[in-house]
Amino acid sequence: MHPAARAASAPRGSGFWVAAAVLVLLMLSSSVPSALYVLYQQKWDLSSGTITVVFALYAVTVLAGLLLFGSLSDTLGRRPVLGAALVLAIVSMALFAGAQGLGLLLAARAVQGLAVGLATGAMGAALLELSPAARPALGAQVNSAGPTVGIGLGGIGAGLLVQYAPAPTVLSYLLLIGAFAVTLVGVVRMRESAPGADAGARLRVFPHRIHVPAGARGPFAVLVLTIVAVWSVGGFYLSLGPHLALSLLQSANYLVGGATVALLAGAATAAQLMLGHTGALRTAVIGLLGLLTGLALVLLALALGSATVFLVATAVLGSGWGAAFLGAFRALSGLAEPAHRGELTAAVYVFAYLAMSVPAVLAGMLTNIHGLHRTSVGFMAAVAAVCAVALLATLRLAARTKAEGSTA
Repeated sequence: MHPAARAASAPRGSGFWVAAAVLVLLMLSSSVPSALYVLYQQKWDLSSGTITVVFALYAVTVLAGLLLFGSLSDTLGRRPVLGAALVLAIVSMALFAGAQGLGLLLAARAVQGLAVGLATGAMGAALLELSPAARPALGAQVNSAGPTVGIGLGGIGAGLLVQYAPAPTVLSYLLLIGAFAVTLVGVVRMRESAPGADAGARLRVFPHRIHVPAGARGPFAVLVLTIVAVWSVGGFYLSLGPHLALSLLQSANYLVGGATVALLAGAATAAQLMLGHTGALRTAVIGLLGLLTGLALVLLALALGSATVFLVATAVLGSGWGAAFLGAFRALSGLAEPAHRGELTAAVYVFAYLAMSVPAVLAGMLTNIHGLHRTSVGFMAAVAAVCAVALLATLRLAARTKAEGSTA
């Protein structure tokens, strides 16, 4: 049977789980370097500022991939785009495995970001289109929880390999190359789900239109504050979090750094699953309260130098992170008509990836001047201020929305 015909006749459910595997693996691979950053610093004498630049490059290239190729799968199909993204992911893993210094590390992170940016639109669409008929909401749930599951597994898996396996800066990536290769076979065999896709269409590169409808700009400005707070915390933890954990726990065990990322992401996933059927604005408010509580606990942990309080704070912070992102994103996705939802989503991701990268780079640079402890205190206090403003604004938005609904 011709490969295209075989893919077209592939079961719907198997394609769904292949797309889910792509999502989890890409997110898993994105968090593996976070657990290795401390090791890279020691081996190559890199500063914290340099490490955050490496991290930020990933966020910037993800954003570039989204803006340039985010809707490409609508034309070419989900399968070819996911296949190309997986090939790029394999290349990036090979670059990581061969890195002997900062140059290849930067190149690997950039290629990895492009792979994730290229795949994001196709993954999200395929999960929605291939959801099992008996569980139509499963696609949206996997879209929401998949990233945090992947980030958590990557953090703990890389931490284990760094501490207990030989050549962790090579072995981690070789294992991922194997996993991506197996998944690529699944993508080749999966069913094409894009309506009207033409795999023979001429490749055209064009940026997404970034646009917020005039009537949605007020709510967008309120909700995007939550997105900024959420991903500022995420960027900090994924770049400097492992180093902070090792410092507070006074440990030389590299598993600690990976476990910290896993704890944050695991708590986020649990919160998203628990609040999956709660109203969007209510979920955002609950998440912001969790973020504020978690940030206060982090500040307390830093003041006391307490590892126990820091771990509790990370779990609380992760719960707030997951809930706040889920609620804000769901509320934002409802601000535009379906025909313009892609434009609005692109605008959301611009703020998300800028919030993930820019504050982390600034924190890294300040760490070189003021040290990790003082910089962490200032960073957490600044994010807490953003959370407080976002909470007040979201409460007002919820009250206004409720009042408008009752008078409609």
